[in-house]
Amino acid sequence: MSLQFVVDGLLTGSMIGLGAIGVTLTYSILRFSNFAHGDFMAWGTYATLAVVSAIGATFGKVAPIAPLSFGWPLLVALVVGMAFTALLALLLDRVLFSRLRSQGQAIIVVMASFGASMALRSLLEFTFTSRPTYFSRAIQIAMPVGFGIRITPDQIALLLLTAVLVLSVHLLMTRTQTGRAMQALSQNAALARIVGIDVASVVRVTWIIGGALACVAGVMIGILVQIRPFMGFDMLLPMFAAAILGGIGSIPGAVLGGLIIGLAEAGAVQLIGAEWRAAVSFIILMAVLFVRPIGLFGVRER
Repeated sequence: MSLQFVVDGLLTGSMIGLGAIGVTLTYSILRFSNFAHGDFMAWGTYATLAVVSAIGATFGKVAPIAPLSFGWPLLVALVVGMAFTALLALLLDRVLFSRLRSQGQAIIVVMASFGASMALRSLLEFTFTSRPTYFSRAIQIAMPVGFGIRITPDQIALLLLTAVLVLSVHLLMTRTQTGRAMQALSQNAALARIVGIDVASVVRVTWIIGGALACVAGVMIGILVQIRPFMGFDMLLPMFAAAILGGIGSIPGAVLGGLIIGLAEAGAVQLIGAEWRAAVSFIILMAVLFVRPIGLFGVRER
């Protein structure tokens, strides 16, 4: 049996894991499930595509960075897209979520995020249409690496990028004052306020990290698959499943959960059939809730 599904699962898991980091941070610090997070992925990807198109219109056709399928315009556009998505998340919080959080009812914020998700997705579809598009239509030749596994340079580059980003976020959370403040707020919000932690600053950092990583995950999907308005919505259940599987509030847990979900989905396609792929996340989510509701790295609240 070919082990190609392992590479496919790792790639899918990387995208899910990056998105799940934002989901788990939002839930642990802001105490609500943000259903608009998937649409941050789509908006960030389309913003990146718009910048790539603008650079192409200004400088003409730019040769890709060998052996990748894309050149420096996409790298520049990705940084701009990450900043745009972070600003979009901050704006949505300022206009909508922060006002509702002050009322103290989490269910209202959750429903508002669901409505915001539909609005963002519809606006994106109205602006760019539902027709799929691509960063590049160039075809890459996959390199054999043994055991029936083949991988392209793009896939290798994106796996390395995921590793760098996850390590960076982990170091931010564990080695910096801001990260320790985020952990303190997630563990006990009332006590964090008493000891003088700047809650507003922590909330802003949470949205910035979540939005920026959502953009990267969306661009990964755009490079490896395609770009369309529903791309983030389709990732929503796997991202929530990964966040719960890893343990709410745990960055390594969210990433590991994403990898497990990705490998399980790819394995289901290989062994059972593609029609079961979407069910895998739900099945794993239910199993975790029954067996270990706090997740792999979760901590029971006191």
